[in-house]
Amino acid sequence: MTTMTLLGAFDIITPDPGLFIWTVLVFLILLWLLNKFAFGPIKDALKKREEGIADALHQAQKAREEMANMKADNEKILNEAREERSRMLREAKDAKDQIITEAREKANAEYNRIVDEAKGAINNQKMAALIEIKNNVGNMVLEVSEKILRRELDNKADQEQYIKQLVDEIKVK
Repeated sequence: MTTMTLLGAFDIITPDPGLFIWTVLVFLILLWLLNKFAFGPIKDALKKREEGIADALHQAQKAREEMANMKADNEKILNEAREERSRMLREAKDAKDQIITEAREKANAEYNRIVDEAKGAINNQKMAALIEIKNNVGNMVLEVSEKILRRELDNKADQEQYIKQLVDEIKVK
């Protein structure tokens, strides 16, 4: 048998209805099998992968939003910390200025007290010195007067003359 005799009955251009039905039937069965065992799991895997990617994108977007919120919170906290630091520095400076002012006032008050005490002591010493000088002068006057009176009382003629001279001086003035 030659190849021609086997193929001689086979004509490509004219289809055989039995072969056509079997071919369509095999194709439909193969399509159903592929759909059930190949395309279904592939579709499910693709769907799960798509859901996983969508979930990952959603999580990434959520993480970005959280990062943005955290960044905003960090900036807010940083600004609050800066303001707190500035406030604390102002308070420390005010406290320092107040302490310096109080120290100056206390030093001035102490200075004035010491100066007043020194002036009082100087005045007391001055008065004591003046009293001592007056006492000394008084004693010297008494001694001189006593010596003059002794001399004067010794000579009665000189004493009378001296009294007349004092009277004349009093009238002259």
